[in-house]
This record gives sequence, structure tokens and C-alpha cells, in this order.
Amino acid sequence: MALWTLFGLTSGKATTSWPRESGTDGQDGLLGMPRYNPDVCREGCEECAAVCPTHAIEVREDGLAVDYGRCIVCQLCIEVCPVSAMEASTDWAFGVRDRADLQWSNDGARHTVPRHESTQAFRRSLHIRHVDAGSCNGCESELQALNNPFYNLHRLGIFFTPSPRFADLLLVTGPVTGAMYEPLKAAYDAMPEPRWVMAVGTCAVSGGIAGGNYACGTGLEGVLPVDLYLPGCPPNPAAIMEALLMFLDRAPQRVRGGQIGG
Repeated sequence: MALWTLFGLTSGKATTSWPRESGTDGQDGLLGMPRYNPDVCREGCEECAAVCPTHAIEVREDGLAVDYGRCIVCQLCIEVCPVSAMEASTDWAFGVRDRADLQWSNDGARHTVPRHESTQAFRRSLHIRHVDAGSCNGCESELQALNNPFYNLHRLGIFFTPSPRFADLLLVTGPVTGAMYEPLKAAYDAMPEPRWVMAVGTCAVSGGIAGGNYACGTGLEGVLPVDLYLPGCPPNPAAIMEALLMFLDRAPQRVRGGQIGG
């Protein structure tokens, strides 16, 4: 018997029971999206907006506008805020169906796009084609972790396929560079109907730190119709898994109006 086989047998099962059952998601202590507390925000203070590199925080007449679809989770706003209006959190599961749900609102409620009936057939099995549209490879490293023994994405009936002709969902990372615009469109056009698109990472959602420069656009907006948004720089494997399960109606959407719950 090979030594690595013996080691595996003696070590036991490595795969987490999460999310099917209670168990670890592997993200203990991870810093998530900054949590906005407008009640303690100091009037006239613009320090968090000034330091934000992606303009996720903007100053308006009625207060701050916070767009988590632009946030790269750098924590700079937390460091400069003098009154903890922006505070650290473990809110990393930010997958939504409606782009508006990534924008903070006072009531924490937004209308979420309803599921289309044609997606019901994919609730137990889903095939994904991934396209790197100019990513820094941060998101790719997290995607690779989905197939390791701990997360073992295949146990949930979710698989990556090398051909768009066999894919149900097009998963896109990166801000969509000029060089990748046509290949991305070609991959989408090659997919059979019905087909869906998922933007993974802040770059794909809004352009991220490099969005709008001479070489790339501002994510998938205006390029392809997006059915699922997952910001983060990068989003961790557990967040990707939870967003995919939400897409399949096997997990609830936890973010509405930029606020995470239950």
C-alpha cells in the first residue's frame, strides 16, 4: 500500500460537513466587509470616502453612500474612521441576485430578483465554465480551493467544465480587459440556453481597483447580463459555495440593502 494512501486512511475524512450540516466553513476570524453604522457617523467627516481606493464610499447631501459592489475589503475606511462608523466585521458571504442589494440602505431591504422557473432543473446539478477576464489570479486561487479535500465542491453536485458548450453557468472573474472582451463574449455565445452569468470578485462586479483604465472596463455591467453578484477581493471559497447554493435555491440570500442577516 502506498504511503500516501495509508496516511489518508489513518487521518480520516477531511471534508467539512458544512454547509449541509453544522460544521466549520474554514473562515474563522476572517475579516469581511466593513459594517456601516450611520447613527454614529460624524457630520462633515469625509475621511473614509477620501481614503477608499475604489470609491465604494461617497459623500452625498443626505449622508454616506456605501456600495459593497465596489468594496475590495482593504479595511482602510475602518482604520481612519474616528468614531467607528465603519467597523470591522466577519460579513464575508455577500452573494446577491440584484446588484441594488449591494448598496447600503437605511431599512436594509431591497427587492430581490425572483428566480426564473427554468432554473429549477439545475437545483441538484450545475456545470460551470470559468472565464478569467483579466483577473490578478486572486479569485482563481480561491476557486481552485473549491476542489480540495476540505471543501470538495463536487459533493454538492457542482462541477467545472472546460467547454462552454456543456455549461449552465458562466463564472467570470476580472474587470474584462480589452483583450478578453471578445473571448468572453464568444464563450457566452457558445453556451446552450438556458444560461446564466455569475460575477465573482469586485473586479467582475464593478471593475475593482483597476476598473476604467486604458486596458479594461468596469466589470460585466453592459457586457453580459449578470444573474449573480459576489464581491470581494477575493471572495473566499465558502462565500463562492454559498452564492452558488443560493443561485440553486439551496441556501437563502443573506444580504439585502447592503446589510447581512440570518
